[in-house]
Amino acid sequence: MLRTHALFRAPASLRRPALLLTSALVLAACGPSGGDGARPASGASAGYPVTIDNCGHRVTLTSAPRRAVSLNQGTTEILLALGLADRMAGTATWTDPVMKGLEEAEAGVERLADDRPSFEKVLDAEPDFVTASFVSTLGQGGVATREQFERLGVPAYVSPSDCSAGKDNDSGGDGSRSEPLTLDTVYGEVRDLARVFGVEERGEKLVAEMKERVRGATDGLNASDVSLMYWFADSRSPYLAGCCGAPGAITRAVGARNAFDDTHDEWPQINWETVADRDPDVIVLGDLTRRSQTAESAEAKIRFLETNPATRNLAAVRDRRYILVSGQAMNPSLRTVEGIEQVAAGLRAFGLAE
Repeated sequence: MLRTHALFRAPASLRRPALLLTSALVLAACGPSGGDGARPASGASAGYPVTIDNCGHRVTLTSAPRRAVSLNQGTTEILLALGLADRMAGTATWTDPVMKGLEEAEAGVERLADDRPSFEKVLDAEPDFVTASFVSTLGQGGVATREQFERLGVPAYVSPSDCSAGKDNDSGGDGSRSEPLTLDTVYGEVRDLARVFGVEERGEKLVAEMKERVRGATDGLNASDVSLMYWFADSRSPYLAGCCGAPGAITRAVGARNAFDDTHDEWPQINWETVADRDPDVIVLGDLTRRSQTAESAEAKIRFLETNPATRNLAAVRDRRYILVSGQAMNPSLRTVEGIEQVAAGLRAFGLAE
């Protein structure tokens, strides 16, 4: 049985903003699609066609989607938070339970696969719009390429956080970044998807709430002397966050520094001896529920850290300075804001930040 007295998982009072930001939107999902500034979804809809510049790729819709399929949890949660569950024909590729406050909305949408579905499985859902968080999902070697969907008349959109300038997805592994990801890119995805569905007012409301949560979490925070390490998965050859993805955005927001900010790889695999040399002050652990790597859950990660000779004497391990976040918080998504809240609260709880 693991000791838990020094773990930091955000208390309910800190998680409540996630419920607040989605409560009104989830209710909207249960009502008519035309409410809350939405355009009608049938016939020659007013305001269409709509064209989105998606990382240099033009995505054009002649009407609001009625049978959207989201191929990653990040894009799924954006659509659900925008109150669009009734316009979704399927979801896929999950690492965590759905974001708090969205459980009822998610339950009404078919899950095509817990992991990556086949192209045929997606087509069986008869989608009229497909979206994904990663080029590796909606690209060569993934479910299918955008072009394959578009040849069938299905517009396809990829999160700009993974395909915009500065992200190189051909550099191996999970890619690398020449420019740091900013939350503005995540806000831009929310606005893009809101525009696709004709619910721009909901998109602006969601972005405003996300910005307010970041301000509330980081106001007056000073953690400039604190080094953080982010461990996503795998104990044999761990995936640790490089400088410039979602963990980088979290680190900059709380004013700390990343122990591996000298690598631009998104999720480099780094040996434990190198980790011991860096000796981070706090370890942020992805608490995943999937089963595709070793040490997915935070419990498994902590067990490894406290028994492995290369890690058990790390300062963060000796003092059990662990902050638990969802896997989705470590990806560019709505949950990155949740990650900022949890890391900020954890640093304060450990007495490492004012």
